[in-house]
Amino acid sequence: MASAPRSTDSLASLSRPAGEIAQFTSVHKTYGTTRALIDFTFEVRAGELVALLGPNGAGKTTAIKLLLGLVRPTSGRLSVFGGDPASTETHTRIGAMLQVGRVPETLRVREHIDLFSSYYPNPLPIERTLAMAGLTTLRDRQFGDLSGGQKQRVLFALAVCGNPDLLFLDEPTVGLDVEARLLLWQEIRNLLERGKTVVLTTHYLEEADALADRVVVINKGSLIAQGTPAEIKARTAGKKIRCVTELSAAVLRSLPGVLDVERDRETTVIRTSRPEDVLRRIFQLDLSVSDIEVTSAGLEAAFLALTREAKN
Repeated sequence: MASAPRSTDSLASLSRPAGEIAQFTSVHKTYGTTRALIDFTFEVRAGELVALLGPNGAGKTTAIKLLLGLVRPTSGRLSVFGGDPASTETHTRIGAMLQVGRVPETLRVREHIDLFSSYYPNPLPIERTLAMAGLTTLRDRQFGDLSGGQKQRVLFALAVCGNPDLLFLDEPTVGLDVEARLLLWQEIRNLLERGKTVVLTTHYLEEADALADRVVVINKGSLIAQGTPAEIKARTAGKKIRCVTELSAAVLRSLPGVLDVERDRETTVIRTSRPEDVLRRIFQLDLSVSDIEVTSAGLEAAFLALTREAKN
């Protein structure tokens, strides 16, 4: 069973740091004629987990690369720990788990962790890193012999082994089974309780809902919404209607207030900001509609509504 969503108030403590870890101020980033970020102003606060959400190509990867010092802004100001993101001093306080990560296939798991730990001034003990990533029994396996999910856990271990103050996690649970995913969630919560700061990108919106103190939605290079998961969900007041109906998805999508329509075998799932109006229209158009269930739609519906509004 998944752990309950993290409560910011319940985890707050006097030991958690205050202030800003990183800050964008009117940052623009272009690649030729492509505008990846547009007048982007945003901060990462100490001790929080902020989830960057957005469609593919929205600008999330560019924002992370800027924070890591891998690229420079075209214009605007950007700082991490009050200094240059590309400096060695900054890098020794940062850990990153990126989807583009490549590591030698022939090194053993413990050898990878030992090597990466040597880059940091105050790394975690190797045994602790192995335990955090669920790799204790795999410590002597070559990286190339691991499954996709096991390799993902190694990349997480390499991101946390240096005991960083700021951790970037790019789709960290891709390829993990349910048990491994929940283990990783708990380790992320443990890092936050120790005062670490985490920037998370994920396509699993339930992951952002469960872990994030703050959600930031990016679309077409611009920040279009930010707030706690509850605040983001409240902006759309979305509901989910499940029913058995003869109406086509195209007809349902044309109804005012419908955000998205999916088929789940014989059942239709409708996400809407106006459930009462949508149900009235369905009753008018399909007298045989049955098995109706209305529930809160959650962060996914809010995300779809926000990004759809930004396209209009």
